[in-house]
Order: sequence, then C-alpha cells, then structure tokens
Amino acid sequence: MAQKPIYLDHNATTPIDPQVAEAMIPFLKEHFGNPSSSHWYGIQAKQAVEKARKQVAELLGCFPDEVIFTSGGSESNNFAIKGIAYALQDKGKHIITSQIEHPAVINVCKWLEEDGFRVTYLPVDRYGTVDPQDVEKAITNGTILITIMHANNEVGTIQPIPEISKIARKHGIIFHTDAAQSVGKILTKVNRLGVDLLSVAGHKFYAPKGVGALYMRRGIKIEKLIHGAGHEQNRRAGTENVLEIVGLGEAAQIASRELQKNSAHMRSLRDRLWEGLKRNIPQLKLNGHPGKRLPNTLNVSFPGVNANTLLSELDQLAASPGAACHADLAEPSPVLLAMKVPPQLAFQTIRFSTGRMNTKEQIDRAIDLITQAVLRLSPGVEAPSPSRVDQTDVKLTHLTHGLGCACKLRPQALEQVLRILPPSTDPNVVVGTLKLDDAAVYRLGDGMAVVQTVDFFTPVVDDPYDFGAIASANSLSDIYAMGGKPIFALSIVGFPEKRLPLKVLHQILKGATDKAKEAGISILGGHTVEDDEPKFGLVVTGVIDPKRVLTNDRAEPGDAIILTKPIGLGIISTAIKRGLASDELIKKAIKVMGTLNQAASEAMQEMKAHACTDVTGFGLLGHLKEMSCASKVNAKIYASRVPVLKEAWQLAEGGAVPGGTLSNLDFVSDKVKWEPTIPHIGKLILCDAQTSGGLIIVLPPDKKDQMLKSLKDKGVEESAFIGEFTEKGDGDILVEQ
Repeated sequence: MAQKPIYLDHNATTPIDPQVAEAMIPFLKEHFGNPSSSHWYGIQAKQAVEKARKQVAELLGCFPDEVIFTSGGSESNNFAIKGIAYALQDKGKHIITSQIEHPAVINVCKWLEEDGFRVTYLPVDRYGTVDPQDVEKAITNGTILITIMHANNEVGTIQPIPEISKIARKHGIIFHTDAAQSVGKILTKVNRLGVDLLSVAGHKFYAPKGVGALYMRRGIKIEKLIHGAGHEQNRRAGTENVLEIVGLGEAAQIASRELQKNSAHMRSLRDRLWEGLKRNIPQLKLNGHPGKRLPNTLNVSFPGVNANTLLSELDQLAASPGAACHADLAEPSPVLLAMKVPPQLAFQTIRFSTGRMNTKEQIDRAIDLITQAVLRLSPGVEAPSPSRVDQTDVKLTHLTHGLGCACKLRPQALEQVLRILPPSTDPNVVVGTLKLDDAAVYRLGDGMAVVQTVDFFTPVVDDPYDFGAIASANSLSDIYAMGGKPIFALSIVGFPEKRLPLKVLHQILKGATDKAKEAGISILGGHTVEDDEPKFGLVVTGVIDPKRVLTNDRAEPGDAIILTKPIGLGIISTAIKRGLASDELIKKAIKVMGTLNQAASEAMQEMKAHACTDVTGFGLLGHLKEMSCASKVNAKIYASRVPVLKEAWQLAEGGAVPGGTLSNLDFVSDKVKWEPTIPHIGKLILCDAQTSGGLIIVLPPDKKDQMLKSLKDKGVEESAFIGEFTEKGDGDILVEQ
C-alpha cells in the first residue's frame, strides 16, 4: 500500500505525541531508579513522578495529592467503583449508573451485583443523554455511589455532569465519572464538574498505553484495590511506572496548553467529514447529540450497508463499528440499542473519531473513499465493475465478518430451530431431523440408499483457489463420515459482484472442481446469488448401503475414540484474517483443511466402526457432546493425546480466538467436566470451531491399534487415540490431562 490508511479511530487510541515520546526517552535510557529509593537515582525518578502529578493536576484543576497514578482507565474505574462500594457497604449497597457506560464500568457493576450490591442502570434519550431527574428518582436510602460517564466513547454525547453532581451532593452521595474520552478534548476541571472521583486514560490523549490516573477528592475514604507497600500515598501499591507516568504528565501539559486550539481543529475536521458525507449520501443518520458532543466524534449509520462490510472495503481508512472494545462481537452496540436505534441500523453504524494530527486533505480523501464504497455496496445501486482489484491483492478473509463454519448459528440456537421441524413419517427415511447427523439418508431399495448433505461457509483463507478446495473438502466430509460414497455435487455460491471481479469466483470454482475431481466426482451445476461477502459450498449426493450407515448415536461403553486430524484451525483462520499467521503456518493449515476424509472413511468401514461424525463448526467437544448425548453414553477425553496444531496455542494466548469457539465452550458447559489442571487455553482449543476437520471414529477397544495402523498405512499420519466411552449415562464428558 503506497499510503498509510487514514486514521480516524482516535476514540479507540491515539498515537503518542512526539513531544511526549521525547520527554520519555531519558527515563528509558538513563533515569531507571526506583522512586522509593533515597539515593540519587531514586530521587531523579521521584521528582519526575511528582512533576507529572502536578501536570495532571493542572489539567484537572485539582491538588497534586488528589491524583493517583494507575495502569489506565479500566483500573481507575475499578478502583473508584469497587473502592467506594466496599468502603461504604455498611451505609448501603446501592449504586446508580447508566445503560451506556463503557464495559470498564458496566462489568464492574455487574460483578458487584454478584456480591450482593444492587445497581440501577438508568436509560438515556435518543441522543444518549442521561436525565438528571432520573438520577434523583433512583436514589434510595442505601445509595452510596453514582457513576455516570462524562462523554460517551461511541456517540460522543456529553452528559450533564454538573447537574448530576449537585443532586449527588444534596443527598450526600459520592459521585464518580469516567472521563477517559473527554480528557484532552473538552474542559475537565473537577470543581466545575463537581465530581468526587474522575478516571483518566492516558492513551486517549496522546500518552502511552498502560498508564492512567484517578482523581480522588481530599477526604474521600476508599478501599485499596491493590495491596502491598505504601506507594501512591498508601492507596495503590506497586512501584510506579515512571517511564509512562512521565509521558502522561507531558501529554497532560500539552492538553492544558493547547486544549482550545486542538478542540477547534478536531471539530472542524469532524464537521467537514459529516458535511461531505451527507452531501454525497443524503440518507445518512447521525447518532448522538447534535451539539453536546465531543468535538472529534462522528457516529453515522449507513442505511442498507453493513458496517463491517463497509469497513472491510475501506482498507485505506481506519475506523470502528461502534466502540473498538466491541469490534469482535456479532451483536449490535448496547449504546445504540439504549438510544432506541433499531438493531438493523445499529449493524450499519460506524464511529469516526478525528485527531490532532489529521488534515483537511485526509478528510477529503476519506469522504471520497467512503462515498465510493457505500455506492458500491448499496442495494439497488449500479456500481462500476471492480476490475480495478488485482487478483494477487485479494484477501478473502478481509471481506467477511465471520470465518468458515464459525459463522453458523450458535449450537443452542440451531437446536431450537431443529426442534420446530416436524419429523418425517416416511418409512424410507433412514436418517432425518430426529438425529443430529449433518446428512440425510433415504432408502431407495434393498441395499441402496441415497445420502445427501449441504455445507457452505465464508472464507477461512485468503487465496480464492485454496478457499474453493477447502470448501469442497469440507462439504464432502459429511458423506465420508456416514460411510457413504459421493457421486456428484452442486455448488452454492454467494458472491459480492460489486466488490470482487468475476475472475476471483473462477478461481474459487477451480479449487472446488479440482478437489471434487480428487474425490472422483464432478460438480454438475449449482446456484449463485449476489451477496455482500463471499460464501461457497456444495450440495453433495452419494450412495450408501442403508444397513451400513454410520451415525453418531451408536457409541457403546468401552468404545475407543479416534480423531483423524489435528485441531486449532479456527484459531489459525482468525490469525490469518488478522495478519498474525506466518506463510509456513498458512500452508500447513491449508494442507490439513484441504485433505479429504476419504481414506479415513475407508479405514473405519473396513474396521466396522460403531459410530462416526466429522469435526466442524461446533468443535471437537461440541460434536462429541452430540455423539455422547445421542448414544446416551458418558465419555472421557485425554487432552494431552488430542492432536493440535502447536501454533494454535500461542495464537490463542495472543487473543486470536473466534467467537464461534467461545460459543462452543458455552455450549458444552452443561456436559463437560474439566480436570483442574486443564488451562483455559486448552479448553478453548478443544472447543475450537473447525473447518474441514477430521473424523471422530468410534469402535471397539480391541480394534483401536489396528485402526490406527490402518489409518497410518493410508496416509492419515496425525490420527490419534484420544479417549473412550465409559458407561451408560446422560452424555457427560470428563476431560483429563
């Protein structure tokens, strides 16, 4: 990319100001002393910390001793809310907050509810504003704390903090405000606001990440959050982070000195962006207060255009679909829902937030980029062919919201849907909706039945050819899992014609055709629809002996459980989308997902396996749960024996975990008992949403070794014995190390 993307996501984080970085350098290279030490090195560090304390105090208009340094806004919020809650719990256990707070406030309040506190979550109006009268009405004799944010991080609405503080003082209630988004953008003088506690996050106003502050009015009694030595006036233990505290102080000084100029600059750019977009796209909707709003924040809904799809088109621009903290959740923003924005429109909303270093030229370029992308994606609008896209630059995972089979309905939701379907009364139906298998089997006559399955999903890799091949292998897997033989297939295609040239679809189909040819079948046709993201799969038809159908409900006590492919593919696909996977790992994952389960199927049929299922979107334990429950047999799994792509561990530790994997962990929670030594990452991997995973083969224990040898002889190298079914039961699964 010739130019860096235009950064319009300053509410998520800001770059470090060059002056801030300059001020930090001596404390990175020379002044390394502990501020608690009495020698020269310690004194240099102590003086730097106290200078920064004064700089932050000047920005907030408070005494330096009212500033406590923390690790950031989240810790400051936790310190304030939990600290007051436990300090005053003898006086009452009622807290008042709003429905649009940041998770660093909302989730603290929910946690306190589990410990016996009562929390009132106040509504907001259509602009996202809390009504002070609602605050007063919510006060009870047991109210000990009011916590309302100064300005909302998603829509920018500024709350009537001075009015609320008067109410709090009148009733003798402690008042805290989360000012993470307002500090450095608008005045945050604590005496004008009238607050007792105020949270600051350094990385929201050009200081480094990992440092913040809590303003605490003199006389406030609060319980410690972190215990240890007497640092920070004996309120927050831990050796001070001198390097970043210096950066916070310098950023505060710059904000104090240049607040009016910076605020006017950000506002002019924000308004320029809004006016340009509104002129080109008249149907736009502004979210948040039109006037009482942060000078840099523009929250816009694009009717008819999905926000994630739009952002994936804007690879030359950085912005957020709602708050950055929520970007991985496939749910509408709670802030927008609280403002009564319809859910569909909430999914079509983007937050742009300008910064000090943005220019008019960047804004004008952003207007053009956004306008062109919206026109391409708007339904019913003719857009030029995307032939401008160089096929070598296509990254399919960037064009989709979910990944692979992880984009399926949550297991719990799918089960509810399947229960509604009436069971077939046709005596020739061998496998239908009453069973949890992914294919259907219909008897045509003695010794002959047709087996059919359908599967399609969004890209798990970037290369179109590889995506087509993997999708084909995945679709064929259900036929193999039942012991059938595929005979032909039809394709199912969703293609974003406005976003990609047709040559990309040609490559997807070529990959699928080559994989089908490897399986000995042809793709005879199919159906294609225009979609806003690429999707591909096959309807596969096969034949099978109705007396030899392998389903997932015939496991017996004592049966051995064998897995034929390593897991961790959902995590790796997520890493591919985020640019975290090496080329070597991508090739390895493609090879695993693109390998047909044909040889494994042949081996299990020779061994006369009792039951089988393939591992896809619901993960290893999700599919095993279906099998154990359907068979009414309990199971035991040995985590250390499960083949795993080793890189998945490190990637999962770094947060590359798809939402489908988290849903799977929740799905199995009622049946799986974990040995205490199983780490959380291990649980995620065992529940990881797979695409074109291996087969779970169940067979008598005396055939286990012979089965493994047969698999190895057929080239299924990474197959492994991973556990056994134990006794008749309700399908409970014990996971041991």
